[in-house]
Amino acid sequence: MIFPVVKLPAQPIVDFHVHLFPDRLFEAIWKHFVADYGWSVLHRLYWRESVAYLRERGVGPIVYSNYAHRPGIAKGLNDWNLAVLEETPDLYCYAAFHPGDTDALAMAASLLEHPRILGFKLQLLVQRFTPHDERLFPLYELVMAKGKRLLLHTGTGPVGNEFVGIAPFRKLMARYPELPAIVAHMGALEYGAFGELLADHPGIFLDTAFAFLPGLGAVCDLGAEFLEKHRERILYGSDFPNILFPREDEIDALLGLNLSQTFYDSVFRDNGLRLIGQAGQIRP
Repeated sequence: MIFPVVKLPAQPIVDFHVHLFPDRLFEAIWKHFVADYGWSVLHRLYWRESVAYLRERGVGPIVYSNYAHRPGIAKGLNDWNLAVLEETPDLYCYAAFHPGDTDALAMAASLLEHPRILGFKLQLLVQRFTPHDERLFPLYELVMAKGKRLLLHTGTGPVGNEFVGIAPFRKLMARYPELPAIVAHMGALEYGAFGELLADHPGIFLDTAFAFLPGLGAVCDLGAEFLEKHRERILYGSDFPNILFPREDEIDALLGLNLSQTFYDSVFRDNGLRLIGQAGQIRP
């Protein structure tokens, strides 16, 4: 079916996958990208500059995340997150967590009381543990009890290791079939396998970050029928600012699929606003 000419929904657009870090950590990440992967980040913007850049381009609520790449740094990151949220309205956060910290669960419980902390980010490629690591089970149960979510980098794209991929994620979902998880990057590069999980796991969402950038040569191959069917389970995310190509390229690629206006309204705005609203309702 060919739909009429589509456009982005009326502002605000909700970007559900932004990275914000303290300035020195941003610099370390950019150096790591160049040294280990040969990637040169296009937008070397610090956190305030990143927020201003997105707002100038019609992004309203910004949902950002950061992660603890080793034990001992999650507390510092989360203290920084709380300060950022205090300073800046209309930001929402997936906070840092590392199961190797002795106070990890107590810190998580305290953070989940904040209405603009939506849950926790697990970057399994970098953190180097599997999603079914038993040390994470208390976190999952706490997040579910509080009505919050998890944002997981658990796919094999743009690079992989033994901690990511569909197989370890399936083990997690076998134990927690209703886990409220957002799978970053549409599950890249195993798009089809992660997409199949939506049918049996109502808590799973996918985000678009990275997955529709035509310059990468590994564009998401889930077809129009799948995208329309699951349009209420897909969130727009840019991966900004740690991207190699202009963020507009992915937006243009998504619009170029010529899907329904309802799809674009849902993905670029309504789904994100719904999840933000749900997470703000703190449970006792």
